Amino acid sequence: QVQLVESGGGSVQAGNSLRLSCAASGRTFSTSKMGWFRQAPGKEREFVAVVSWNGNLKYYADSVKGRFTISRDNAKSTGYLQMNSLKPEDTAVYYCSAGRRGISTTYERPETYDYWGQGTQVTVSS
Repeated sequence: QVQLVESGGGSVQAGNSLRLSCAASGRTFSTSKMGWFRQAPGKEREFVAVVSWNGNLKYYADSVKGRFTISRDNAKSTGYLQMNSLKPEDTAVYYCSAGRRGISTTYERPETYDYWGQGTQVTVSS
Protein backbone atom coordinates (compact mmCIF):
# COMPACT_ATOMS: atom_id res chain seq x y z
CA GLN A 1 0.00 0.00 0.00
CA VAL A 2 1.24 3.49 -0.85
CA GLN A 3 -0.14 6.77 0.44
CA LEU A 4 0.66 9.97 -1.45
CA VAL A 5 0.44 13.57 -0.26
CA GLU A 6 1.03 16.47 -2.63
CA SER A 7 2.19 19.93 -1.64
CA GLY A 8 3.58 23.05 -3.26
CA GLY A 9 0.59 24.27 -5.19
CA GLY A 10 -0.47 27.89 -5.21
CA SER A 11 -1.31 30.95 -7.25
CA VAL A 12 1.30 32.53 -9.50
CA GLN A 13 1.46 34.84 -12.47
CA ALA A 14 2.22 33.54 -15.94
CA GLY A 15 5.90 33.00 -16.56
CA ASN A 16 6.68 32.09 -12.97
CA SER A 17 7.59 28.72 -11.50
CA LEU A 18 6.31 26.27 -8.90
CA ARG A 19 7.67 23.00 -7.59
CA LEU A 20 5.22 20.34 -6.52
CA SER A 21 6.23 17.63 -4.09
CA CYS A 22 4.71 14.22 -3.54
CA ALA A 23 5.53 12.57 -0.21
CA ALA A 24 4.98 8.82 -0.23
CA SER A 25 4.62 6.28 2.52
CA GLY A 26 4.78 2.56 1.94
CA ARG A 27 7.49 0.18 0.90
CA THR A 28 6.49 -0.20 -2.73
CA PHE A 29 6.96 3.44 -3.74
CA SER A 30 10.62 2.93 -4.59
CA THR A 31 9.70 0.18 -7.05
CA SER A 32 6.71 1.94 -8.59
CA LYS A 33 6.52 4.33 -11.49
CA MET A 34 5.39 7.79 -10.42
CA GLY A 35 3.22 10.06 -12.47
CA TRP A 36 1.62 13.48 -12.35
CA PHE A 37 -1.81 14.17 -13.77
CA ARG A 38 -3.95 17.29 -13.74
CA GLN A 39 -7.61 18.09 -14.01
CA ALA A 40 -9.08 21.46 -14.90
CA PRO A 41 -12.72 22.34 -14.17
CA GLY A 42 -15.04 20.65 -16.63
CA LYS A 43 -12.26 18.60 -18.18
CA GLU A 44 -11.04 15.05 -17.86
CA ARG A 45 -7.94 14.16 -15.90
CA GLU A 46 -4.95 14.36 -18.20
CA PHE A 47 -1.45 12.97 -18.11
CA VAL A 48 1.38 15.40 -17.38
CA ALA A 49 4.56 13.38 -16.75
CA VAL A 50 5.86 10.02 -15.54
CA VAL A 51 9.16 8.72 -14.20
CA SER A 52 10.24 5.12 -13.88
CA TRP A 53 11.02 3.55 -10.51
CA ASN A 54 14.75 4.21 -10.89
CA GLY A 55 14.45 7.63 -12.52
CA ASN A 56 15.97 6.50 -15.80
CA LEU A 57 12.89 6.91 -17.97
CA LYS A 58 10.83 10.09 -18.15
CA TYR A 59 7.97 11.00 -20.43
CA TYR A 60 6.01 14.22 -20.74
CA ALA A 61 2.82 15.47 -22.31
CA ASP A 62 3.52 17.61 -25.35
CA SER A 63 1.86 20.57 -23.65
CA VAL A 64 4.48 20.67 -20.87
CA LYS A 65 7.57 19.33 -22.62
CA GLY A 66 10.51 21.68 -22.17
CA ARG A 67 8.81 23.53 -19.29
CA PHE A 68 8.17 20.83 -16.66
CA THR A 69 10.66 18.40 -15.14
CA ILE A 70 9.73 15.30 -13.18
CA SER A 71 12.12 13.74 -10.70
CA ARG A 72 12.18 11.50 -7.65
CA ASP A 73 14.30 10.78 -4.61
CA ASN A 74 13.63 7.24 -3.46
CA ALA A 75 15.79 7.70 -0.38
CA LYS A 76 13.34 10.39 0.73
CA SER A 77 10.27 8.64 -0.72
CA THR A 78 9.43 11.87 -2.49
CA GLY A 79 8.66 12.84 -6.05
CA TYR A 80 8.76 16.27 -7.62
CA LEU A 81 7.36 18.23 -10.52
CA GLN A 82 9.28 21.40 -11.34
CA MET A 83 7.05 23.68 -13.39
CA ASN A 84 8.64 26.61 -15.18
CA SER A 85 7.25 29.21 -17.59
CA LEU A 86 3.76 28.56 -16.30
CA LYS A 87 0.81 29.49 -18.46
CA PRO A 88 -2.84 30.16 -17.58
CA GLU A 89 -3.77 26.91 -19.32
CA ASP A 90 -1.69 25.05 -16.72
CA THR A 91 -4.32 25.95 -14.12
CA ALA A 92 -5.69 22.72 -12.65
CA VAL A 93 -5.66 20.41 -9.67
CA TYR A 94 -2.45 18.37 -9.89
CA TYR A 95 -2.43 14.77 -8.70
CA CYS A 96 0.51 12.55 -7.86
CA SER A 97 0.14 8.87 -8.65
CA ALA A 98 2.10 5.65 -8.35
CA GLY A 99 1.76 2.43 -10.26
CA ARG A 100 3.19 -1.01 -9.62
CA ARG A 101 3.39 -1.86 -13.30
CA GLY A 102 6.41 -0.63 -15.19
CA ILE A 103 6.34 2.10 -17.79
CA SER A 104 4.96 0.88 -21.09
CA THR A 105 2.91 2.37 -23.88
CA THR A 106 0.03 2.86 -21.44
CA TYR A 107 1.69 5.31 -19.06
CA GLU A 108 -0.71 8.09 -20.09
CA ARG A 109 -3.75 6.14 -18.88
CA PRO A 110 -4.90 6.87 -15.30
CA GLU A 111 -6.15 3.30 -14.90
CA THR A 112 -2.57 2.02 -15.01
CA TYR A 113 -1.82 3.72 -11.70
CA ASP A 114 -2.77 2.13 -8.39
CA TYR A 115 -2.41 4.95 -5.87
CA TRP A 116 -3.40 8.62 -5.93
CA GLY A 117 -2.90 11.67 -3.79
CA GLN A 118 -5.64 14.12 -2.88
CA GLY A 119 -4.43 16.79 -5.30
CA THR A 120 -3.03 20.29 -5.01
CA GLN A 121 -4.41 23.38 -6.75
CA VAL A 122 -2.25 25.32 -9.19
CA THR A 123 -3.64 28.61 -10.46
CA VAL A 124 -1.80 30.67 -13.08
CA SER A 125 -3.04 34.17 -13.84
CA SER A 126 -2.22 36.19 -16.94
